[in-house]
Amino acid sequence: MNPIEENDNINIKEEVQKYLFHWRMFAICGFISIIAGLLYLRYTTPTYNVDAKIMIKDNKQAGISTELAAFEDLGILGGGSANNPGNEIEILKSRKIIGRVIDSLNLDISYFKQGRIKAVELYGESNPIIFDLVKKGDIIHEIDTTFVISILDNSQYEIKGTDDEVIQKHNFGDEIESDLGTYRVYLNNNFQAEEINEEDRIKEVLITINPIDVIIDTYLKVLYISAVEDISPVIKLNLVTNVRKKGKDFLNELIKQYNLDGINDENLISLKTISFINERLVGLGKNLKFVQDEVKNFKVENKITGLSSEAELTMEVFSENTQELIKIQTELDVANWVKQSLQNSSNTDEILPQNLGFSDVSISNAIENYNILVLDKNKLQTNAGKLNPLLVQYNAQIKSVRSNLNKSISNLITTLNMKIKQLRDESTKLNTKISSLPYLERGFIDIAREQEIISGLYSYLLKKKEETSISLAITVANAKIIDVAYSSRKPVAPNKKLILASSLFLGLLIPFGYVYLKNLLDTKINSRKDLEALTTIPFLGDVPHSETNAKVVINSEARTSTAEAFRLIRTNLDFMLASKNEEKGKTIFVTSTTSGEGKSFISINLAAALSLSNKKVLLLGVDLRAPKVTEYLGIPERKGITNFITNESLTLNDIKFSIPEIKGLDIISSGVIPPNPAELLLGERIKQLFAEVKQDYDFIIVDTAPVNLVTDTFLISKYADITLYVSRANYLDKRMLKVAQNLYTEKKLNNMAIVLNDTDMTRGYGYGYGYGYGYGYGAGYLEETKKAPWYKRIFKS
Repeated sequence: MNPIEENDNINIKEEVQKYLFHWRMFAICGFISIIAGLLYLRYTTPTYNVDAKIMIKDNKQAGISTELAAFEDLGILGGGSANNPGNEIEILKSRKIIGRVIDSLNLDISYFKQGRIKAVELYGESNPIIFDLVKKGDIIHEIDTTFVISILDNSQYEIKGTDDEVIQKHNFGDEIESDLGTYRVYLNNNFQAEEINEEDRIKEVLITINPIDVIIDTYLKVLYISAVEDISPVIKLNLVTNVRKKGKDFLNELIKQYNLDGINDENLISLKTISFINERLVGLGKNLKFVQDEVKNFKVENKITGLSSEAELTMEVFSENTQELIKIQTELDVANWVKQSLQNSSNTDEILPQNLGFSDVSISNAIENYNILVLDKNKLQTNAGKLNPLLVQYNAQIKSVRSNLNKSISNLITTLNMKIKQLRDESTKLNTKISSLPYLERGFIDIAREQEIISGLYSYLLKKKEETSISLAITVANAKIIDVAYSSRKPVAPNKKLILASSLFLGLLIPFGYVYLKNLLDTKINSRKDLEALTTIPFLGDVPHSETNAKVVINSEARTSTAEAFRLIRTNLDFMLASKNEEKGKTIFVTSTTSGEGKSFISINLAAALSLSNKKVLLLGVDLRAPKVTEYLGIPERKGITNFITNESLTLNDIKFSIPEIKGLDIISSGVIPPNPAELLLGERIKQLFAEVKQDYDFIIVDTAPVNLVTDTFLISKYADITLYVSRANYLDKRMLKVAQNLYTEKKLNNMAIVLNDTDMTRGYGYGYGYGYGYGYGAGYLEETKKAPWYKRIFKS
């Protein structure tokens, strides 16, 4: 018969019982983990979410507000750029903007109150002092600086090192020179020493000064900026901080600095244009003054008050020609200046004057686009490296627009020169006509014409300057604030429910993992189920672990689970030996796979159990190589089977003995250890021994040698009516059961039955016999059962 096949079905109840057995471990680990979670919540600094919302304005699509509509005819309001939310997000997160926020709020200086476990940051009204670093020293930019300010009273303070050593003593408000730079320390008016209770008074403040680059890196890690939707102009700003007010101040200041940066960019073009116009006005003003003086002197010297009708008509026609010439000449001068600027400078970071009144609208648009590209590139390169793909793309676009603009300006200059030549030809004809006028009138017209040209150009530039100044004054911010910075009072971390749930989960996971791995890596036999899964040998019974130190666990009064187990085995033996009830001297062999499985313990106590049934029982110690019976019973070695076999003069009466603990039981020990036990067991004397004892006793219990180590048991197995194969729980490897199965299959041992020794019935393995059946053995049972210490019972495996 082959071993039964392994059953893959999972018994859920049995699996659960494996873990329920360790319920104390689960309870203690869960309790400890909850305590750890509560301690973590108690001493972890809470963090808060601070949120704000802004809307990025699209200057090209936003239209003109009612307040600015009056300036629409000046042509200064339609030239804004189309802001890209993606680019604006990068600007908001730029080190330049964040650095300005840190400088504005002095966030590179942090204040802390040292507690027993952790330091608590002080900010705003909770901070008793103000450390004003008037001028920073070089050391501030290189390393972190930490020191303690101890408040002595309302007028004095001490500076201490982190080792509590006093360094200096000063008065509040004094200006101090040090390696840090020049600083002052002020006492916050809300923290006057006399007005605060002794318990609430903050006597020492820990100050940390960090390099601004370190602070910028810190804020970049906790600052999250994103568009509400992919193409939405609404941007959400989020900051994770330990101090709510500090976080709100940071976001509000970030929006403020972003708007200031945008306004400065917009104003940059206007300032460039005004600078250009101012330079031109200086020279034209001098020329205009000179020619005006020349007109006045000419009139005075020649006593001219006016012109004749013919001269006035000629002057009117000439004036119209001059006005057109002034307009074209002015545009030509501006075009030449722009071309010269493009040719003389290869710096793509410089913008060009805008709104200069070119007749070719495409050139004005090209200058506007060029300036927008330059501004966008300048914003990007504050954060991006030289090889940034977007920056490379901007540079390429700027060069392309610059090249096209240069060509367009050249074409415009050519066109304007042609127009000027045409106007000058017409002016020549008028000059011919003027030459026919009287000498004084002709001279006056020449001077007046020059005055009108310079005056017209001067007036034109003044108009453009005024338009640009108005544009500079009405520049609005890029971002409209939808929600100012806001933070709820509930921290986002640590999450109390999540931490406690995670702690409990982890606390239960540890013992669960321990039990799971222990069972997974356990290759030992644990229960009857293991035996039935791996062998087809009949199961006779299992013997629970004995809590007492007694060698003989069964007597007429014993009611322990171990004693009941032997009574059950005795009953099962009767069924297995039913066919031999008429015979006398039933021989029961007890063997095992290896030593240490409790073979001698089973033999002795089974013999004791049989003797309690008023039967004549003999215990034979036939393990000649490692005799255990006398050693186990704690009695000195004496003559036994070895002596009987080697000395034919000895009789059974000479070697058998009894012990007071077990009445009605005779014992024959192994005797001295022979050099050739196998040969002795093959002799006639062993056959004579079994023949005699079968006549004198009802049961003969034979403690034999382990079958996996020596052949001794096989040599005498023919004398056995039944063979009890002992396997010890939590000791024998499951793979060793193949030895027993092969012996059973090949019938090398007569009438085999298996006994599981040293089981732990509290683990819930097998079928849960329990040995006690709830009969209420009461005090007798409790007296015989010695409980293990509580810590062993808790972690008992």
